[in-house]
Amino acid sequence: MVATVVADVLQIAKRSVLMVDTADPTRSGLGQAARSEGPYVPGPHPAVAIRFSWRAQALLARVETTLPVLAPGMVPPPRFWSPHPRHLDATVVDIGHDPWRVAAHPLAGAGAWLRRGTPAPRPVLVVRPSIPSLARAEQVLARLEYWSNLGATVMPVALIVVGAKRWPSTVAGSAGRRVQALLPGAVFVPHDPDVAVCGVTAEVTPSRLRAAVIPLLRHWGVVPVTKPSQSRSGLFGRARGKGGAADVARAPDRGLSGPATATTGTTAADRNP
Repeated sequence: MVATVVADVLQIAKRSVLMVDTADPTRSGLGQAARSEGPYVPGPHPAVAIRFSWRAQALLARVETTLPVLAPGMVPPPRFWSPHPRHLDATVVDIGHDPWRVAAHPLAGAGAWLRRGTPAPRPVLVVRPSIPSLARAEQVLARLEYWSNLGATVMPVALIVVGAKRWPSTVAGSAGRRVQALLPGAVFVPHDPDVAVCGVTAEVTPSRLRAAVIPLLRHWGVVPVTKPSQSRSGLFGRARGKGGAADVARAPDRGLSGPATATTGTTAADRNP
């Protein structure tokens, strides 16, 4: 969900966006994110392909397979997701696999989006506001830290908390040292009943969810400081929602076009199917 919110903010701000969903198709949360399916291109294995569709003005790329199970290491590497000759301002990736497994060897498959490069990826760790979720997040960070110390990958640079406006009592105090380093800049994406019931659909994500991630994207310089016009949600037709952005990264030097405006997806430590 966070990857979709981030992508919607970017395209409403008139950025050219590629959304990448590396999840096993049966586990993907973005199966209904586009109004219609587009063409597909073959992947590195004859049983694996990439389907391109449109989510308003954002290009949505999802992995497809005829295999009964798609392990993280079997996901096509970043160069296969290139939508040449389309210019891109940002690529938002939802790694979509068990982050514990991805972090075990993040140099191939879905984890390849975490590799160092130019422009540098900006991974975001997505958690729920609970003690078990922060414990799992600490475990994922501990695994990724090994690869980061080798100079192979980039550690998450931000923490996004979904389903809350603030930390419940005692939760933040339970964080391990690696998660604690991310707590001061934590971004809270509030609960939305429509998204909770329907999931991500082809409609624009609710404005209050988008408003939650805008300060982070402004800090990174990928959206303007001035507030984007909410009327841009007309890109989606009828606007959805009420109110008032794992896995991630821009693919540096891996065959994707566009300038160095890397942005985020989700590395969920506590993921809903």
